[in-house]
Amino acid sequence: MKTVNEMRLDFRSRPENEALARMVISAFMMPVNPTLEQLGDVKTAVSEAVTNAIVHGYRDRKGLVRMRAWLQEDGELLIEVCDKGCGIENVAQARQPFFTTMEGSERSGMGFTVMESFMDSVDVVSQVDNGTIVRMRKRLTPALCLMRDA
Repeated sequence: MKTVNEMRLDFRSRPENEALARMVISAFMMPVNPTLEQLGDVKTAVSEAVTNAIVHGYRDRKGLVRMRAWLQEDGELLIEVCDKGCGIENVAQARQPFFTTMEGSERSGMGFTVMESFMDSVDVVSQVDNGTIVRMRKRLTPALCLMRDA
């Protein structure tokens, strides 16, 4: 499918940048006139992915988080949130509801579950000591017929 728009944002792994990522993805989606529900779903999923990168990926150290997004001609939104943090030893286990590596903290272990409930698909690729990539897809309506390249 043809990509009609794409973006990339790199930012430091600071908690306040989670709000930045939400605002940027919202602005990126606006030309296709998403529903309020779609906008909220995507913002929530991006928030969870970015928070996971900051809190779990980098833990007590700093690094960069990269968010990339593509809008496809057929109305599909693709998003990647990447970090170069500690990685996930067991992705299948980490995707289980209530699993957390931060016992005793306020973390609920529901990040991936939330992403999966708001997006059409979520894929996670991770390597210990090399970071994690979270890829999410969401079909937006109406289709992007108005955004075709001129």
